[in-house]
Amino acid sequence: MGMKSLKGRLALVLAMLAVPAVAACGGTSSGSDGGDSGDGGGGGGTINVVAYSTPQEVYEDHLIPAFQKTPEGEGTKFTTSFAGSGDSRRAIESGIPTDLAHLALEPDTQILVEKGILPEDYRDNEYRGIIQNSVVVIVTRPGNPENIKSWEDVLDSDLEIINANPFTSGGARWNVMAVFGQAALKDGKFNEQAGLDAVRKLLEKVPSYPSSARDALNEFLGGKGDVLLSYENEAIQAQNAGNDVDYIVPDSTLLIETPGGVPVDAPNPEGGKAFLEFLWSDEAQRIWAENGFRPVKEEILAEFSDKFPTPKKLFTIDDLGGWEKVMTEYFDPDTGKIAEIQKELGGPTE
Repeated sequence: MGMKSLKGRLALVLAMLAVPAVAACGGTSSGSDGGDSGDGGGGGGTINVVAYSTPQEVYEDHLIPAFQKTPEGEGTKFTTSFAGSGDSRRAIESGIPTDLAHLALEPDTQILVEKGILPEDYRDNEYRGIIQNSVVVIVTRPGNPENIKSWEDVLDSDLEIINANPFTSGGARWNVMAVFGQAALKDGKFNEQAGLDAVRKLLEKVPSYPSSARDALNEFLGGKGDVLLSYENEAIQAQNAGNDVDYIVPDSTLLIETPGGVPVDAPNPEGGKAFLEFLWSDEAQRIWAENGFRPVKEEILAEFSDKFPTPKKLFTIDDLGGWEKVMTEYFDPDTGKIAEIQKELGGPTE
């Protein structure tokens, strides 16, 4: 397939983080291990993908092979690096070769914009830079033995909830804001205290804090916890892989939007752009859908309407004030209101 899944690259990145002189972006290395540039489209070369953890299998098993069969992708090779969204963003900042950055949170991509790593106009297209969507769901043991039907059934109980660290995992942060939003928006007007009370109930029931959404899923599949908060696509992929789990799409939940772009100093910008454009093609959007992600193209989403039910109340992060407000008022490690709850409960804030 012409690709290396570089699971060991994170160790390299951690070493790079300790070296102040590392360039902020566009680093390359010789040989086939990650940085050789190339013409991309049909002319060979290597495309370096750095992304958040959950779409790893879709990229490596489906999207990359499909792209390599296109005229634009013929002869290309890939390296891939997957981790929690914050960890992947820090890896990009530290110089890991990146031709396509696909992260779970706009705040992570915005930091890259502010540092001059991603272009300011990376969202200037009909999809606003969003590659695929999902929603926050409640994953249960097979047969839903706790008879969970709503957020109240989870939060007003003594169930153990598996959720990753919202200060390192984009998925976990989406989960926390889904819990916040379903309570804060319940009566048709914004009630911040109700949202914070719901978050406290959630965090009181979280026994540990894996660093990424994928690690949280693996903990749950390993037998830990009664329920898991997760992306809808993670639940679907777990089922497709033969894992015995069920999931509930709550009546009120949060739309997850994951942005991506090509760095300014990408080693292979043409290859990165070609692959990004492919990700928005009908073929790739169907691949996303077949693997549990909601397409951003409305016509493709309509083809999979039976697979992706529309919640009665599907809200967005903008309904909660937008990511800039959310990050400042709730997740700032020193002053954020959710960070304060986390610290009171003895949980991590980094």
